[in-house]
Amino acid sequence: MTNPPVSVQLYTVRDALEEDIDSVARRLVEIGFGAVEPFRLTTFPERFDRFLAVSGLPAPTAHEKFLADDAEPLRGFELAARLGIGTVIESSVRFGWETAAGAREIAERINALVPLAADHGVTLGYHNHWWEFENVGSYEAFVDALDPSAVLEVDTYWAAVGGADVPALLAGLGDRVRALHIKDGPLPRPAEAHVDGVPVAADRQVPAGEGAVEVAAVLAAAPHALRVVEFDGYAGDIFDGIAASFAYLDSVEGGR
Repeated sequence: MTNPPVSVQLYTVRDALEEDIDSVARRLVEIGFGAVEPFRLTTFPERFDRFLAVSGLPAPTAHEKFLADDAEPLRGFELAARLGIGTVIESSVRFGWETAAGAREIAERINALVPLAADHGVTLGYHNHWWEFENVGSYEAFVDALDPSAVLEVDTYWAAVGGADVPALLAGLGDRVRALHIKDGPLPRPAEAHVDGVPVAADRQVPAGEGAVEVAAVLAAAPHALRVVEFDGYAGDIFDGIAASFAYLDSVEGGR
């Protein structure tokens, strides 16, 4: 089985994309990325049309807001199919994780969209933050209730911030994990993870291998999942940061 190329979540370079799409595309190719993960397809369709054309990179996964009040699921699936994106991932559901019952309700809302995605040749998935893990048992209840054909993208840093043992989590989820968000940084106690809903650790994220996350163990626990480099925020030059993360992944897994 051939392992997929290393990808990068384009939200990481969102500010640079607003200034010069072509330059961002060239720089990511120069770093060595073999794929990208767009975000907000229905908000920026022309942006990603241009980016994919200039870079020549595939987008095996993408983020979209399918459960928001103003969401356009049908349009999102149509855009994904047109762009050759095989897996579209609900990027964030903030509330409902306080109880296992609430988590199961979120799964059922995603399940209702799975057939519509399949009609367009697209697989639906879910991406976590830290809040899914704050109430012990909620994420497990969500996974148990989720349609087996839906997949998971585990944000490995935010799962750790939420209190999860990420290698153990990945081992338990097995092949349901389609992709990993690879990021690193400090690991505050779960109670310190956010203040008024704002993740206090976001602007302190660092390149993979330079923070408190056991990145090598995380990678080993999900050997065939797509690796997607991401920063929510970074104090230095963002291209230097993602290049350092790419270099770390190459040093650990270059021969995989």
